[in-house]
Amino acid sequence: MVVLIASLSVHEAAHAWTAHRLGDPTAERLGRLSLNPVVHVDPIGTLLFPLIAMLTNLPLIGWAKPVPVDPRFLKHPKRDFAIIAAAGPASNVVMAVIGAVILAVIPGIAPGDIAGRAVMAPLFQLLLLFVYINVLLALFNMIPVPPLDGGNVLMGVLPHAGARVVEQLRPYGFLILYALMLTGGLSALLGPVANFLFRLLLGVP
Repeated sequence: MVVLIASLSVHEAAHAWTAHRLGDPTAERLGRLSLNPVVHVDPIGTLLFPLIAMLTNLPLIGWAKPVPVDPRFLKHPKRDFAIIAAAGPASNVVMAVIGAVILAVIPGIAPGDIAGRAVMAPLFQLLLLFVYINVLLALFNMIPVPPLDGGNVLMGVLPHAGARVVEQLRPYGFLILYALMLTGGLSALLGPVANFLFRLLLGVP
């Protein structure tokens, strides 16, 4: 939960920071230009649903409070909205890389070093979880279905006619995602890519 909340907070802060840099002050005015988890946590989506999923293995989708974006402040609304959407998953990729680098430079545990193992083993596990969760968050959010970031990125790069078709899927986005989850399609799509990236980042053959 700690890793998830921290990763989601950075993810949403990246949306807010990018929107601010592109000229939209909305998120800053609402206090969302912050790494403080309190301003990004949704009690149900960030706390309750993930906790229930962890304890019961039920397929529940979590979320954080979405960062509001007002396209009227953007110089190139279509393009800039896609950039803002991509900033969240990009931040998760950066965090996964940082976690992998820290794992690579941490010294190994010498055989028989009980004290070192007691201290370092939990740290290794935490960093591995940090890398894996951020890889999963990046991949999941880039699924090209609105309201996920991937859907918003897709709307920004498609011609207007194609973007309208994707926008029409928005009311059914969660139904599509649950259909993918319950049929195993989500694991089939993301599992191989996640495992490849995980092995690549950790240097595992």
